[in-house]
Amino acid sequence: MHAVGRNDPCPCGSDKTYKKCCIDKA
Repeated sequence: MHAVGRNDPCPCGSDKTYKKCCIDKA
């Protein structure tokens, strides 16, 4: 259930892309 792409801004609120932030927590 991924609504965010790997290169999109991370939904956690950080200024990083999802793949460089929380992708390993999914």
